[in-house]
Amino acid sequence: MNPPTTTLFRPVGSKELELIRDSGWRRFPPRLPEQPIFYPVCNERYAAEIAEQWNAPKGGGFVTRFEVRADFLAKYDRHVVGASYNEEYWIPAEELKSFNDAIVGIIEVLREFPPVPPHGPQ
Repeated sequence: MNPPTTTLFRPVGSKELELIRDSGWRRFPPRLPEQPIFYPVCNERYAAEIAEQWNAPKGGGFVTRFEVRADFLAKYDRHVVGASYNEEYWIPAEELKSFNDAIVGIIEVLREFPPVPPHGPQ
């Protein structure tokens, strides 16, 4: 019997997506030194907004969806940042390996936002 899971989403850029693909669609890459927190989000709408507004202008944005064991996730609080649907978990970077180990199945790509050309005078 499979353990209960929680569906989460993660907006990513093209470089992070390549690293996820290299993992066999099973793991998120380690955080960079200036990134002390890993932020999976709780709904597709919020993930899509981030992917479109933040990742697409930097080379393309993607929305991923994945399942995490509910018992693992239970030790973390949901945080609302901004609008009421902007819910996310804050996973310390040093716990990302354990988080990845708690992913059930594969990480799938739901949506893609192509690179946005720079704005301004041509």
